Amino acid sequence: MPPPRSPDAPTLAELRRLTEPAGLGAGSGAGTEAVPTLPFGVAELDAALPGGGLARGALHQIHEGGPRGRYAATAVLFAGGILARLDGPVLWCLHSRDLFAPALARVGLHPDRVVYCETWRDAEVLPAMEEGLRHRGLAGVVGELTRMTLTPSRRLQLAAEGSGVTALVVHRLCAGEAADPEPSAARTRWRVAPAPSDSMNRRTDRHIGRPRWRLELQRSRGGSPGAWIVEACDAQGRLAVPAGLADRPAAPERVQRRAAR
Repeated sequence: MPPPRSPDAPTLAELRRLTEPAGLGAGSGAGTEAVPTLPFGVAELDAALPGGGLARGALHQIHEGGPRGRYAATAVLFAGGILARLDGPVLWCLHSRDLFAPALARVGLHPDRVVYCETWRDAEVLPAMEEGLRHRGLAGVVGELTRMTLTPSRRLQLAAEGSGVTALVVHRLCAGEAADPEPSAARTRWRVAPAPSDSMNRRTDRHIGRPRWRLELQRSRGGSPGAWIVEACDAQGRLAVPAGLADRPAAPERVQRRAAR
């Protein structure tokens, strides 16, 4: 006799829904509407995503690269810029007290729109996110997590699909703590890190322009992974391609190797 089914085990219908290409559902036909998306406004980036933008009503993961990945400051700004271009309040499930509201305002997400949930631990963040995703009036739900396994990610993805609310998970890990991200049901997985500014402009102009990010799409269901150098989100939450890099992809990231001791 087979063992009793765990309540967390996915049903066959759930597995089908999670593994189908973006825009298709169980029993979908030619007239099925595509999944609504939020374009970034950067042609190369939008072309890599199914439907020409970030899928709404879905789960997305954001990792931060670099030595200060635990604070995830760049990842937080990337998430804030996405939510700035959606209408409605945002539920933000905190991992610590270091979220800087004025920085979110600079990328278009005004503090008046944000409801802060003091959760602190992964075990509290995940159920708070799932509960928030049931409220259709929210623009999005953000959760700051150190790790997320497959089953919780599946629950968040299904909750986002059911309500149409976008879910963003910001991972707070130092570079090198996890060799590879754990499998998840998220539609996309991103890695963002600060990038050097234009050295020529630094010599000739004292004006400090927009910071640059290296934005990497590591996984996209139905899309094409890639990497780009972009200018950070502006006051409307929009990215841009630096003029000198408009026709060039991001260079491969250098891997620093430490000598064995």
